[in-house]
Amino acid sequence: MGYKNDIKIGFQGVRGAFGEEAMLKYFGDEIERENFETFEDVFKALKRQEIDYGVLPIENSSTGSINIIYDLLKKYSLFIVGETSIKVVQNLIGHHEAKVENIKEIYSHPQGFEQSRIFLNSLKGIKQIPYFNTATSVKYVKEVQDIEKGAIGSKRAAEIYGLKILKEDIGDYRKNNTRFIIVGRELENMSEGNKSTISIQLNHTSGSLCKPLEHLAKHSINMSKIESRPVGDGSFSYIFYIDLEKNLEDQSMKRALEEMEKSVEEIKIYGCYKSAL
Repeated sequence: MGYKNDIKIGFQGVRGAFGEEAMLKYFGDEIERENFETFEDVFKALKRQEIDYGVLPIENSSTGSINIIYDLLKKYSLFIVGETSIKVVQNLIGHHEAKVENIKEIYSHPQGFEQSRIFLNSLKGIKQIPYFNTATSVKYVKEVQDIEKGAIGSKRAAEIYGLKILKEDIGDYRKNNTRFIIVGRELENMSEGNKSTISIQLNHTSGSLCKPLEHLAKHSINMSKIESRPVGDGSFSYIFYIDLEKNLEDQSMKRALEEMEKSVEEIKIYGCYKSAL
């Protein structure tokens, strides 16, 4: 889908964040952009119409789903209009005078720690301090001017903030990719879309998930992902977010959704878009 250059895109973090990299890959570098401190800040700005779209991480190939994004989609009643995927290479970054053995504290988003567990376990006496974002961590290390502080982040972030890569490619897996979704205020059903995301809320009874999934199988609709999140009312009821490999306008999809609606408490459409995988 083509986008005008006068739109404004929001992402979480600062310059050099993986979210900014995903935004540039999807929209190009001609658009106006705004960075926010937290994921929820992006959703709030989108809801207030301060930005046109938000770019947010939803799944990493080695550590799994970023569940808060599903919760925020529900909370703010927003939609998925696209997706992109980027290769994530984590590095240990510090000041030019520093060496790995100097580092006593490492700052990173929790995902950075999770993706670099093997390397971090090989270090002794290192304090791991969770921070808003990997690029924000690199920026902080630059500002404090302390050779005992390091950050996990991208090569681009190290270049932007003028720091040194102390240890390259510290991630547990060489093929480490993060999938980002493009979030908007309206449902934008792309004619070329080959992927749809829905959610279903079920009765808290045995086997309640089987029936709606049977409808998908009946109409030969492939389910590429399913993620459960608690409803949040203390009842141990769950909402299931499901990615389906089919356009919303496809007749088999329409029939399946009509049948599913009769066997669930609630069904919601979150988007139809072109798969990046």
